[in-house]
Parts: sequence; structure tokens; C-alpha cells
Amino acid sequence: MSPGSVRTKGEHAFALCEPGILHADLDAFYASVEQRDDPRLRGRPVIVGAGVVLAASYEAKACGVRTAMGGARARRLCADAAVVSPRMSAYADASKDVFRVFEETAPVVEGLSIDEAFLDVRGLERVTGTPTEIAARLRREVRERVGLPITVGVARTKFLAKVASAVAKPDGLLVVPLGGELEFLHPLPIERLWGVGEVMARKLREAGMVTVGDVAQVPEAALSTLLGRAAGRHIHALAHNRDPRRVRSGRRRRSIGSQRALGRGPRSRADLDAYLIGIVDRLGRRLRAAQRVCRTVVLRLRFADFSRATRSHTLPEATARTQTILTTARELLAASLPMIERRGITLIGISLGNLDDDSFIQLALPIGPARTVALDATLDDIRERFGSDAVMRAVLLGRDRGLSPPLLPD
Repeated sequence: MSPGSVRTKGEHAFALCEPGILHADLDAFYASVEQRDDPRLRGRPVIVGAGVVLAASYEAKACGVRTAMGGARARRLCADAAVVSPRMSAYADASKDVFRVFEETAPVVEGLSIDEAFLDVRGLERVTGTPTEIAARLRREVRERVGLPITVGVARTKFLAKVASAVAKPDGLLVVPLGGELEFLHPLPIERLWGVGEVMARKLREAGMVTVGDVAQVPEAALSTLLGRAAGRHIHALAHNRDPRRVRSGRRRRSIGSQRALGRGPRSRADLDAYLIGIVDRLGRRLRAAQRVCRTVVLRLRFADFSRATRSHTLPEATARTQTILTTARELLAASLPMIERRGITLIGISLGNLDDDSFIQLALPIGPARTVALDATLDDIRERFGSDAVMRAVLLGRDRGLSPPLLPD
């Protein structure tokens, strides 16, 4: 029976060979919101953010502008671009409107970020249509109700649905039929595999692997020798479209993070410490608001040559105390300063991992001061009532504290 055909049995008809997972991803989200809200920007190259590019419209991307690029370089590449300041509240409102459409479309929605989600539409053929029909309607409703372009990939697995949406951008719809999955996947470059960054791609290319199909022909044991056991197993499975993960709604985050793009100018140790303090203050407040604790602190750095490095430390006990997290982050930064001084720095970030609900935290004996807990709670309450700038550390006064982008609920 051909793909997409329908078999009838008794009074029940059901579609065969229809993939049922959608990956919906808004196109150039921040820039698209700006073009939606200001008709003068439509059809023009748009750059969101002056110092560092937060987003670029597809017209700007055609000139070579990329997210996280320095603003001066972006303006040189695209001299006629309109540069606009970010409006985080507008992006948060647009995200809520889009997710409302998602939730009306599918019973199970798994948000990945404020501008993308997986939707499981299997079993809805007799209710709202085939997955392909649902995807087309979803795109139409987001455009009509929210005014934004969105790309949708449809496939049997989450991995392939995300790949399909990336290939279909911008403003497209791509369905990968059952039986044609490897035919679609294998000609794609190795960078389409989740987890393949610059370093891993270089290793694979040096070993003669350029496409996903090349990777699929290599035994798992050989990939494990080249990349490490876990990475080799992961890449081998994806190259064969093996991804058993289900779409799950209401999943709690396993980590949270925040970062600050710094541009390409020199930064003193005091500057870096101030950026670190601002990031940790935000993350600590966010952690406690979600009633969660962390055990692992990760420092993320990007250097002037666009290479990256991470440093991490796992604490003996889970915590949500700002001071404990900050002390750990400062130790990681201090150990990284020689590398920063040699290579320059363009981005600093912190991630908090090994998250758990604070109800599961092991109660420690009350040895040592408990004032930091009370201080965190008091500051959280003041900022909740009067705004995040109602009280701040003296070292942050007069400094640009950076932007706080909208986030999915924790």
C-alpha cells in the first residue's frame, strides 16, 4: 500500500504511513515581531540589537548578518539595515499568543523555547485531520491570528521533525514520509545531527565523513573510538533516525542558564566579575521562584576567535543560595582568566544543572549562618513587588545590566 493511503476496517478509517510529530519554529522571531509591528520594516533587512545582534531578519541574513555578531560588523555587512532596540515584552506577548495556538492545535505540546515547540498530533485524523493538514492549518492560524511566519517540519521522530523544519525555513512546511526518512536524511551535511558542533564536525570531516549518510555507514564502535562512547552511540543512532523520545508536556527543565554577549572590546577583571554577579543574581532568583535547587555550576565562555570553552563544578549539596552559586562561579572564572587574557572574550554565561525540586533537598544541620537564605528571600520579595531594579548590588550601579529575554515557565 502506498504511503499516505487509507485502509478501512469496519466503521473505522485511519491514515497509514503518516508521521505524527510536528516541530514548529517561528522564523527570525524577534525581527519578525518588529516587522509585524512596524510596516516600514517589512521587506527590509532588520537587525535587533545595536551592540550585539540578537536577531536578524532573513533579508539581513542574506547579507551575512548572524545572531551574536558584533553590531559594527553587522552594519558593515548590511549598511542599509534598520537597527532597532529589542522589546522583550512584545516578544513575550507574541510567544504567549503563539503557544495558545499550539495548545488549541494538539493535546500534547512540548515547548523548547519561546519560539519553538514539538506537537504530537497522532490519532487526530478523524477529529481535526491528518498531520499534514494540521500542520498547514497551524501555519495559517499563526499567520492570521498572531501575524508571524512559522515553519513546520513533520516526521515520525522528534529529531527528524526538527531537521525538517530547519531545511524548510523560512516560512515553509516539510513532511518527511514514512519510508522516505533515510532518503531525506542521508544527503544532509553532518552538522544537521543534533550534538554535532564545530569540534565534532571537524573530527568527522577529517575521518572522511561529510554527510549524514557517510556517518550511517560507519559502525558504532568506530564512531565511539573517534568521538567517545556516549557521543558515538548518539550520533550513530541519529544517523539511522533512531530517536525513541516522546513529546511530553509539562516537563521540567534539567538546567537553566543566562549569558551576556560582550562585543569585541577589552574587558577588565572587575568588568567580568560584575557581569558574573548580574547573571548569577538573575539565575538565583529564577531558581527560587521555580522552587528548584541546583548542584552543578557551569561557566560558558566564547573567545574572540569564536571558539568556546566550558568549566564546571558540582557542589556536594544542592542549593538555591545566590552566594553559594556566585562563589563557585567566581572560582571557575578565576581559573579561566589566563585563557581569557590570551584569547580575548566576547561572551560569558552561567548554566545551573542537576536541577531538582527544592522539596527533595536534604536538610542540613544548622551549622553556620542562615542569613544568606533570609537575605535571598527578602530581596526576591522586594524585586517581585517593586521591580527587578528596586534593589541591586553597588557594583552594578551605573552599569548596563544587559537584557533579560523572555523565557518559557520553569
